[in-house]
Amino acid sequence: MRAIVQDTYGSPDVLELRDIPVPQPGPGEVLVRVRAAGVDPGVWFLLTGKPYLVRLMGFGVRRPKSPVRGMDVAGRVEAVGPGVTRFQPGDDVYGTCDGSYAEYACAAADRFARKPANLDFAAAAAVPISACTALQALRDRGEVRDGTRVLIIGAAGGVGTFAVQVAKAFGAHVTGVCSTAKTDLVAGLGADEVIDYTRADFAGNRRYDVILDIAGNRPLSALRRALTDRGTLVLVGGAQTGRWVGNMARMARVMLVGMFLRQRVRNLFATEPAADLETLREMIEAGTVRPVINRSYPLAEAAQAIGYVHGGHSAGKVVVTV
Repeated sequence: MRAIVQDTYGSPDVLELRDIPVPQPGPGEVLVRVRAAGVDPGVWFLLTGKPYLVRLMGFGVRRPKSPVRGMDVAGRVEAVGPGVTRFQPGDDVYGTCDGSYAEYACAAADRFARKPANLDFAAAAAVPISACTALQALRDRGEVRDGTRVLIIGAAGGVGTFAVQVAKAFGAHVTGVCSTAKTDLVAGLGADEVIDYTRADFAGNRRYDVILDIAGNRPLSALRRALTDRGTLVLVGGAQTGRWVGNMARMARVMLVGMFLRQRVRNLFATEPAADLETLREMIEAGTVRPVINRSYPLAEAAQAIGYVHGGHSAGKVVVTV
């Protein structure tokens, strides 16, 4: 099969389109014929091996343990391993795996769910990581419900576009923060108010019950000023400022300070369980959530797609089609 492979850490230039063996499903696994794969910011960290903490987390100290890049995936089940009963060959699925920038990918069955019926493969591949992050940030960390006033910083990005819609589905009053060129997009997703950060301070005299900070470059003092006395700040990702631990140092500092505050400060390290993928499938099929696709690249141009996302140009999601 054709796959995007890297033998060493580095820039997108280290990626090669190469023929490698098709993986075989083991017990509890499914083999998927990949039709499309999402480009998540996390792919950059696995590509470059930076921050170095990534390497120590089991991804390979000197070189990538898994040579094929890509995590988000949508496709058709080709074969199932022993013990798999949820899926059978021919089922259309979406989820996550290690190595989705390839013609075939293999992963545990509990990392997949049935593809939303109203999405094509490219749109479905844009969902898993970003939408699960938004769902868990708002439902589990923010405990958003009807009437909650939510501020989403980075509302036009991959996670942000889903977060605006998920928060509205929960009945929240949503304010999105983005750049001038993306205000119409965020408003079109259902945000009640949109703040152009190049023209206005998101804090001002407003107070929010929940702030979801995806951009990750605002000081804690500014975020706290915009929170109610008992409000909740949820930190997701953000700018990588150190080559050793990246934004983990900032998140640790914020959490330490948060121990002495009445306001709640919570980090999020999202996962993509089948149960949440099923929840998102229901929301998508009901029409309350939809992926926003900014660009699509063929498999051979996966390196360009990764570079485009890392450059911060994308409004919504970027996908690789296979």
